Amino acid sequence: MQADAALHEDDGAPPPHWIPVRPRLVVASAFMLFLELALIRWTGSNIVHLSYFTNFVLLGSFLGIGLGFLRVGRSKRQPYYSPILLAVLVLVVSFFPVVVNRETDGILYFTSLSTSGPPAWLILPVIFVTAALVLMGPAELVGRCFPELPRLEAYRYDLIGSLIGIGLFTLLSFLSAPPLVWGLVAAVAYGVLLRPKTAVAHFGLVIAPSVLVVTALALETFTAGALWSPYYKVTETKFERDGVPIMRIDVNGIPHQEAIPAARRLEWEPQYGTPYDRAATKTLDDVLIVGAGSGTDVAIALAKGAKRVDAVEIDPKLRELGGSFHPDRPYQDPRVTTHINDGRAFLERTDKKYDLILFALPDSLTLVSGASSLRLESYLFTEQAMRSAQEHLKPGGAFAMYNYYREIWLMDRLAATAQAAFGHKPCVDVVGWGQQAVITAGLTAADQTCAGEWGGASADTPPPTSDDRPFLYLHDTSIPMLYLVALGLILLVSLLAVRAVAGPFRTMRPYADLFLLGVGFLLLETKNVTGFALLFGTTWLVNAIVFGGVLVAVLAAVEVTRRFRTPSLPVMYGVILAGLAIGWLVPNSWLLSLPVPLRLVTAVVIAFLPIFAANVVFAKRFAETENGTLAFGANLLGAMVGGCLEYLALVVGYNALLIVAGILYLGAFALLPRAARGTVTV
Repeated sequence: MQADAALHEDDGAPPPHWIPVRPRLVVASAFMLFLELALIRWTGSNIVHLSYFTNFVLLGSFLGIGLGFLRVGRSKRQPYYSPILLAVLVLVVSFFPVVVNRETDGILYFTSLSTSGPPAWLILPVIFVTAALVLMGPAELVGRCFPELPRLEAYRYDLIGSLIGIGLFTLLSFLSAPPLVWGLVAAVAYGVLLRPKTAVAHFGLVIAPSVLVVTALALETFTAGALWSPYYKVTETKFERDGVPIMRIDVNGIPHQEAIPAARRLEWEPQYGTPYDRAATKTLDDVLIVGAGSGTDVAIALAKGAKRVDAVEIDPKLRELGGSFHPDRPYQDPRVTTHINDGRAFLERTDKKYDLILFALPDSLTLVSGASSLRLESYLFTEQAMRSAQEHLKPGGAFAMYNYYREIWLMDRLAATAQAAFGHKPCVDVVGWGQQAVITAGLTAADQTCAGEWGGASADTPPPTSDDRPFLYLHDTSIPMLYLVALGLILLVSLLAVRAVAGPFRTMRPYADLFLLGVGFLLLETKNVTGFALLFGTTWLVNAIVFGGVLVAVLAAVEVTRRFRTPSLPVMYGVILAGLAIGWLVPNSWLLSLPVPLRLVTAVVIAFLPIFAANVVFAKRFAETENGTLAFGANLLGAMVGGCLEYLALVVGYNALLIVAGILYLGAFALLPRAARGTVTV
């Protein structure tokens, strides 16, 4: 092939690689996925603004991967820029992290003076562009292997490598490995894949940047006193207040919670005892606490006389810190059973009923008026979640939740959600600063004792959130202007970057259908991640399984296309649309009613059928393209656009994304070259 020959010309071309093409492709693909996941995780732990842009680095990664493929054949130099730019990114984030100023009582006003570090308008573009350029290097290494192999064989090894990369990062997350380990993996990968001609060049272009990365991450690992859970960078600070030992826990630079003796917490903030006062029942045989954290709420329940407490905490490190430090030692009490799980998932799986269910400040981020119009979805605060809590109450039981809501409409929205779920007005006690409120709802109105009647929702109160639109902190059914501006700039930068790297857009015109296939694919992947989070829990393991499952479905499609006679493309497009229709028609409520094993099988079939069919379409088209790297690059850039379109869920809900995906696949079929419509691959 011409592209292959160009890579081996003598004038400045790199020498033949010391690793054969197939294992090299696997290693490069594994590194590409591993580096993408590591950057998403690490930057989000140090730049608090990224907590409000759930797929910002992912979009940059997709752009970089697409550009890397488009760059193949246009340059003969190896991508030495990648380790250098990775070092620059790590040093910038290490020296200029964005953290919350504790002196403002933990209130985070987005991009305001209560945060220390660069403002969002400066640090976010730097991270986006640099992440794209860093990922462009491994993608270019992957893309250079494609011309040396048959199309589908190259795609097959790329998928195998991607699965290995996801598996490795998942394993390290399970082991709570710190960023130092991630940096060592990256350094080894660069050393294996990049082979400059001279020792001097190897040191300056590969070894020196890798040493800087490893050193910076080692300093963070050993000096910051941080623990790395599967979700957060967790730091703890021990101090005394009025002679009382306290441990404050910060996650990703945000004040999160404090481990305080139950007696002092009730003395300093008596509202923590309000749920026990508002619940008419005085029987506390069984208590469920969702968001048990470091154990203070568990200790309060025990102090109030609970005989059995189920403490649900999603983060194992927070539970570990509470078990080792909390002055009351609640987790050592034989009355307490700990469950490391997502709160909604626990409610959906347990058959146990409780006298009192508490949602004890289960938010992962500090809430504020400046950020309350931003996206922080959670399936724990929907009407369906509160109905699930109601179903797990004993006769006479009560449900309560409390937090610092800081917005009247937010507090009223949650109270209205409880009213919709329980069928009567809840008790609402507003105390302290920041609209701290305790919302308590008895199984019936007679099962609660309110100090006064809640005034009800106002005209400004948005409706309750649902499992389809779980965006609690979005006041309106719209995409906030901050997101629109950011996504618009992302698309503009992407267009300019693609034009600069790949040349005129007309070169990708023959692959417009593959571009739309990429857009639809990422929409389906997003829908699956959110859907499985609802069905099985918003945990890191569930997300890893979904990402891995998507790649397995893609790999299965490639293997079927390589080994068997498959139907024509129009038939496969019909299968895609049928799969999307099934997914749209089957309600989540029905899936949640199924036993977990049957729910898993049914959800997998519904979720992965259209993905499998779409990738059979892609594999058949990809096998016959004239320029494999250009076609694959167009598909990856489409995936990046799909990441932007995913924000349509804020307006139409997650289920309607299936309709959007259907329109995209119809568009891809309309753009399908006429010669490819009747082909059958053997």
